[in-house]
Amino acid sequence: MSNLFGKSDLAKPAFNEEISLKVLIDDLNDFLSNFEYSYEVVFVDDGSVDNTFNVLKDAALKNDSFKVIRLRKNFGQSAAILAGIDHAKGDVIVPLDADLQNDPNDIPKLLNLISEGYDLVSGWRKNRQDRAIDRKLPSMLANKLISWVSGIKLHDYGCTLKAYRTEILEGVRLYGELHRFLPVLASWNGAKVTEIEVNHKPRIFGKSKYGLGRTYKVLLDLLVIKFLSDFSTKPIYFFGSFSMGSFLLSTLLVLYSIYLKIFQHIDLDGTPLLIFSAVFVIVGVQLLLMGILCDLVMRTYYESQNKKTYHVKEVVNGSRENVYGDQSRIKF
Repeated sequence: MSNLFGKSDLAKPAFNEEISLKVLIDDLNDFLSNFEYSYEVVFVDDGSVDNTFNVLKDAALKNDSFKVIRLRKNFGQSAAILAGIDHAKGDVIVPLDADLQNDPNDIPKLLNLISEGYDLVSGWRKNRQDRAIDRKLPSMLANKLISWVSGIKLHDYGCTLKAYRTEILEGVRLYGELHRFLPVLASWNGAKVTEIEVNHKPRIFGKSKYGLGRTYKVLLDLLVIKFLSDFSTKPIYFFGSFSMGSFLLSTLLVLYSIYLKIFQHIDLDGTPLLIFSAVFVIVGVQLLLMGILCDLVMRTYYESQNKKTYHVKEVVNGSRENVYGDQSRIKF
């Protein structure tokens, strides 16, 4: 038992990884035999249709530190990671893919940085062993875009191998492909984030479940993240800005129409300017009303569940429970 962690959790999402898991379990047993912290390993079977669950079940029967969570169907990597987080009991959580491309021997490096005061340590697959065109290049572009939009500068958002202090994940909920944005979500809770180079191995068994097809999903999720980051508690500012822009454009069109009528003697019946002006007024009103409705929804969301719009790191001479009540984190 370490003074730093009561227990470390290794969470491993798996989908149709029967062959890889047999090798991974042996590797984990070797690695954990000399692991300095107390631990539990949470395997998440994401609705596999092969023999994955039986492989995991047999391993859990042989090792009390192994826990298996079997999902009813394939919900995707974000949901599988969230299931692992929800069922983990350790002070630090380290997700790890089941495809053998992550190296368990990198875990102590991540935990060492956690012990230095970081809340989240992200792995960086600097020498990534994947195809360049459909895996590495899209990932590189996505990482740069996410870093630019979020302000959290990381080289490799897509690397599953990360270490999280459990407290920074309290209340975080994952949808779509949001698992790659966990460093961003954690930073909203005041997490101190860094990254470190980790090994990356070529895939030996099976084939990747991801490709170019998920690129647009990442872009859409990025839009959601940006909206939540800037306007989650004040959506009226977002919709109101577009509404004011629409009203301004309508006004300019009206003024231009008056100019054409008075100074250019152009008959406005033959131009669509007034029609466009009316359309922009209608759009502006709709956006303004939508912003008001969203603002009311967000107020209901926070107030009905006694949620807070702030996060407390620590309290001196006071009770943390008195500050937060039963709901101490904003959920996403």
